[in-house]
Amino acid sequence: MAELKILGAGPVKRGITQLAAQFEKHTGHRVTVEFTAAPAVRERVLAGDAVDVAVVPQSAMEDFVAQAKVAIETRVTVGRSRMGLALRKGATAPDLTTVDAFRRAVTAADAVVVNVASSGNYVVKLLGKLGFSADQKAVKQPDTVKVMDYVAASSQNLLGAGQLPEIRELIDKGVAIALAGPLPDDIQSVTAYDAAVTSASTNAAAAAEFTAFLATPGARAAMAVTGID
Repeated sequence: MAELKILGAGPVKRGITQLAAQFEKHTGHRVTVEFTAAPAVRERVLAGDAVDVAVVPQSAMEDFVAQAKVAIETRVTVGRSRMGLALRKGATAPDLTTVDAFRRAVTAADAVVVNVASSGNYVVKLLGKLGFSADQKAVKQPDTVKVMDYVAASSQNLLGAGQLPEIRELIDKGVAIALAGPLPDDIQSVTAYDAAVTSASTNAAAAAEFTAFLATPGARAAMAVTGID
């Protein structure tokens, strides 16, 4: 049996980890899963790091394809992640169903807490487009975990921005936050994630089994439960 190493980035971590355990049980292959920041994944795969499957945003996967770092025929779409807002547990959730409602919610909030990654940068730019001074309205934290910890611990009226799967995972882990809702469709940010066998894989056949497994209806349904549709 093969030993597979999966390297990924983003809010697909929870679902991929669960599916790796299922795949291990059904096939007998051993699977280890490592998740880190998307730029680090990109750098490692482009450098030829010895991983069998990469799971990354589609923009990064296009780079891998262009530089022949993945086997194109094994590429599958894992799903899409959307963004939302969280607030302190017990606080009254604002209406986020329309852009105007979102603007009112931000106006009423003391601040919007964001990370310093691409999702946080998107929200900062969005605040600017909606007429807010990002310097005054946005509070930055290193990552989504720190964002939500900050919101949970503050007595202010804060909104924490993050990917919906990450927010849900932190709620399940007991962080004292609640989901206010997704961003309105007109200003939503959707990130699609793909998986593929890397050209550096020494277990290409077993790795291709894994990517094919990720494309099955059962696997997609499992990802949907975590917020990846």
